[in-house]
Amino acid sequence: MEYMKASDLTFDPRPQMSKIFADGFYDHGLKHFSKDKAKLAKAMEHIFDLSAFYVAVENEEILAFIGCTAKKPPPIKLDKKILIRELGFIRGRIAFWGLNKYMVNHTYPFELSPQTGSIEFVVTATEHRGKGVAYGLLSYVMEVSQFEDYVLEVIDINATAIRLYERLGYSEIKRTPAIKGSGFNFFVYMKTSTAALP
Repeated sequence: MEYMKASDLTFDPRPQMSKIFADGFYDHGLKHFSKDKAKLAKAMEHIFDLSAFYVAVENEEILAFIGCTAKKPPPIKLDKKILIRELGFIRGRIAFWGLNKYMVNHTYPFELSPQTGSIEFVVTATEHRGKGVAYGLLSYVMEVSQFEDYVLEVIDINATAIRLYERLGYSEIKRTPAIKGSGFNFFVYMKTSTAALP
């Protein structure tokens, strides 16, 4: 297994990334746009700025990926025409509005310094979860991306992710109430510095 920038791969990882993305975020909002994960994956294939993503890869199979930026510009961009083509006129427009609001233009409830990296879209393929892939990839990202500290957002009911982040030195700095009907209670914000790396 190797860790690297998605833009350095010799093949296009976006078809695989979109399948992992559709599966990973299905229960956290994507199912409202389509119950068909294959259709969602096709609709999301265009969204990734590969220069802002890191991947764990083995034999040209993407095992996990993580976005890491200085928050602006965001690591994903949406094309309304593609979403409408893949999801239909109404659902495509709703997806464009919803994903822009809650993923692309979503901001932290505090200011980020230029030296702070924003960790986003931490997703592992279903068949590779629980094997330490995300831990290794996140450790790699924090070693090579050259920010002084890192922040991320996680939902309060994702105990597995929270434990992973705590193992890497992250601690909670703030929480805000979730959107009504979202299925969880709080957005939890966590932070660490490169000095805290294990």
